[in-house]
Order: sequence, then structure tokens, then C-alpha cells
Amino acid sequence: MAERLSKDELARRLSALAPRMAPGAERVENLVRLTGGASMETWAFDVVGEGEVKTPLILRRRTRVVEYSAVSKPPLRREAEAIARAAEEGVPAPIVTYVCDEEADGLDEAYVMHRVAGETLGKKITSDPAFEPARGKLARQCGAALARIHSVEPLSGLDQTDAATTLANYEATWRATGAVRPTIEAAFRWLEKRLPKEKVTSRFVHGDFRNGNIMVDPDEGLVAVLDWELVHVGDPAEDMGWLCTNSWKFGRPDRYVGGFGDVQDLLDGYAEAGGEPISAARVDFWSMLGSLKWGVMTMGMYASFASDPSAGPERGVIGRRLSETEADIVAIIERNAA
Repeated sequence: MAERLSKDELARRLSALAPRMAPGAERVENLVRLTGGASMETWAFDVVGEGEVKTPLILRRRTRVVEYSAVSKPPLRREAEAIARAAEEGVPAPIVTYVCDEEADGLDEAYVMHRVAGETLGKKITSDPAFEPARGKLARQCGAALARIHSVEPLSGLDQTDAATTLANYEATWRATGAVRPTIEAAFRWLEKRLPKEKVTSRFVHGDFRNGNIMVDPDEGLVAVLDWELVHVGDPAEDMGWLCTNSWKFGRPDRYVGGFGDVQDLLDGYAEAGGEPISAARVDFWSMLGSLKWGVMTMGMYASFASDPSAGPERGVIGRRLSETEADIVAIIERNAA
């Protein structure tokens, strides 16, 4: 576990590193912790240089390992490298400005990137009238961004997986919790019978591409792809299916893609940006697997909270969402039986 730091101590240590984060920077101001992240701390701050010139930055810092995880999370140094590579391929992504030395810098595993203006709250993106112009283009933009992500040369040492391995890994993770839920059991067997049979070329995969991890401007649409901590090598349809998983539609299940768009726009944007053809059926499979994955993750979060309540209530609160995923799973099974 990383060292727990007070806000004042974190500001002091960041100030010592300010000249490495931006040319001429001398100190840190306006340090604010952002919401979200059960295993990560995300902080917004400014570094201030000569003439009081301010550069807005973001710190990403790992604080805990998530128990019962079916995904091996790469070190943040590798995550930072993944973002840099993606930006080189034309993916809208923040610019990484500094990667911390885990021992010398006193921040453990962490990196710093430029702060991008935009909205990440999924409910606002799906429902706020101000975002209607963005919603009209966002699914196609996400398709284009994913095509560019999947064209990135994978980093060495990343986990490599496919649909069958992913399903098996999450079932093993589920068994480790000791939980017994009939809907979850049915989902494993239902997906097992429907594993994609087509040959898939493995690609660099974001792993957590969804509404809530994208930065959106009300008029321009997609301005940045965030949260790269689950990058791996696998089926590119995995990213699409995760974006289409009902948990990330924020009250708009009628809009299949992220609560804001249509699957054909997603696929068209992907193809227009050079992505290999992906069938809507394969996306749908990964969407169902996404509901199951999130159900397993919520139970893992609850198990983590139950074993160590001192970590805070966030994981326990996330655990209650298991019932939501079960409702989604039943709806998908019924829809496909019709």
C-alpha cells in the first residue's frame, strides 16, 4: 500500500518536484482531490512559475491494490507510456509531463499530466441539454478514437487475453469471493455457450473505455480519453462492448452506446478511422460480458470493504450495484430469447 499523505504534505512534495513538471515552475497551488477512484487518487493542481504563470496539471497516484481483481493492472509508469503512445497515434489524450520515481520523489507510484477542460460526469453527458450537440457526434468520435487506440503498438509485458480467457478469469475471481448468486451463475453459462467463433486479431486495448472515462466538450464532443490503468492486449470489440454496457448509460438505456449514441455510428466511426470490421453481434457479446464483469467487480469491492472498513465506504457503496448488473443480465438474456 502507498504511503498515506495529508493534503499539506502532498502539496509540499509536489512543490519540490514543480520544476520537473513544467519549465520554470516554482511551487504548487490550488491542490484539490477529485472524486472517483477506489484504488487511485486523482488530484488537480497548478504549478506556478515566473510572472505567476500557471500550468494546470493532474496527479494520478495509486493508493491501494483492488482485491479479487481479474485484471492485472500495469504499473503507472507503463500507463503513462501508453497514454503517450496513444497521443502519438492521434488519440485525444492528456499530455504526460512527468512520471514519478517511486523511491526518490516520495509519491510512490504516480505520474503527472496536463489538465484538459471538459466534462466527465456521465449523467450530464447523457442528459444535460447543453450536451445535445456533443451527443450527435460522440458515438462516431468514440469509434474513431478506438480505431486509433487499437492501432497502437502494444507495450511489452502487457497481459494478453481473449473472450474465453476473460470469462474464465472473472469466474475464478467470482469463486474467490465465495458469493452464490443464481443470475451470475446463469450469465457465466450463457456466455460460455456464445463465445465468438470468428478469428480475432489481438490489439492494444484500453480496457476501461466508457462514459465516465471520457472528457467531453458540450459543442466539440470528445476531447480526451482518460483512465488508462487497465490497458492490455485483446479483442478490440472488448472496448466497444464495455462502452455499450448498461451500467455506463446513466439512465439512458435507449441509447445503446454509452447512453448517448447508436451502435452503427460507433462502427462507422471505427471503420472511417481505419479500424478492422467488427460485427454488432461481437460488440453485443462483450456488452453482456461487461455487465457480468461489473457485477463481479462490485462484489469484489464489497468483499474488500467488508475485510477492511477503514478503507472508507466507497467500495461498500459500489458493492450495492451488483443488483443492477443482475437486472441487466436478465434483460439481455430475455431479449436474446425472443
